[in-house]
Amino acid sequence: MSLSITQTPAQVNLAQSPIIFTVSESTSVINSSSFQYYGDLYYWIGSPNSSGSVPQYTLVKYPNASNVGIFDVSKIINSALTASAQENSSNVTYMAMDFYWQYLSGSTYVTSSHLKSLRYKGIDGYATFQQPIGQEITSKSLHWPLMTSGPVTQSFFEDNKGNLTVYTGYAETFTVVPTKVVYSGSLGNGSINVSGSLSSSQQTQYVPIGPAQSGFPLSTSSEFYTIQAYNGNLALGKPIRFEYKCKQKYPNVRLKWKNAFGQFDWFNFDMVNRQSFTTTNRSYQPQIGSWEGPTLSYENYDSSNLNYIVDSKETITVNTDWVSQDYNNIFKQLLVSEEIYWISDEATNTLEPITISTNTIEFKTGVVNKLIQYQFDFNRGQGFKLIL
Repeated sequence: MSLSITQTPAQVNLAQSPIIFTVSESTSVINSSSFQYYGDLYYWIGSPNSSGSVPQYTLVKYPNASNVGIFDVSKIINSALTASAQENSSNVTYMAMDFYWQYLSGSTYVTSSHLKSLRYKGIDGYATFQQPIGQEITSKSLHWPLMTSGPVTQSFFEDNKGNLTVYTGYAETFTVVPTKVVYSGSLGNGSINVSGSLSSSQQTQYVPIGPAQSGFPLSTSSEFYTIQAYNGNLALGKPIRFEYKCKQKYPNVRLKWKNAFGQFDWFNFDMVNRQSFTTTNRSYQPQIGSWEGPTLSYENYDSSNLNYIVDSKETITVNTDWVSQDYNNIFKQLLVSEEIYWISDEATNTLEPITISTNTIEFKTGVVNKLIQYQFDFNRGQGFKLIL
């Protein structure tokens, strides 16, 4: 009997996309018509060694045309990542599979010995085409371990707050993890120390990207600064450059949204924005008059035609200034994001949930369009009335 695991997931997996284990049996027992591969799935949070003794699921597969069993556990792992990114920035789940097979010989089931996989992780996020299945997360961003797709050059205002997420979780196959995030600005340098952990609740760390954010290590009068993760003196990934931008005459609308890594990207929509409030009304004719009294009468303030509000909706339309086509990637992530917030008051960090209503956009390039601007429409996630 020779059961083997022939395909494994990445060390850290984006759980909205396939998380694949493949197993194979090389002996003739696989020719039995009742032969099936079994996989006991364990998943947990907390300590990496706290998997427990009882699996949460047992998955069963008949051999495919290539005589292997392919198990995709992403739907289960993703269903365990229920917290929002705003609620839990380190939304990490450990997982492992214990494989074996069975077939029926006469009236008795023959069961193989067990073969347990290594330990892997799932985080809230998704891969994109043309990223290979099983690709390590370190290859999914030029800026890794900064958990963003960029772009390489962005802009900032002096009063901007906001954080960038750096992945600090140790992993069995990650030989280099960040120890600090370095800020190089026009008026000097600074850094913030970060530390890794094996606890699933402490595998990401926020570092400030806005000059007004608490802990920002540079002078707020810097004309530009770059942010890059380091392990000691070894630079990790490509830096992100932020350049100072003068305020426009229009009120700035600063948004953040959950990106492909389950963390937040930020943007200032500082051109014209419009807010609207609409209601859907229905009218009804109430019964008026003193029908239960000794005589029939009515009051002068009684109305025979009343409105009730079935629904109300507040919307906001925002416009970008001229931007580089390098923003196209994260704007695509904005279009598909299920978690978006409007920072309506940066001084108090007031967040208002919104949902994007724009579902079609023509993405532009500098070669064809020269100058690039975009408009997005959003519905505010909280109506006018407080109704729970």
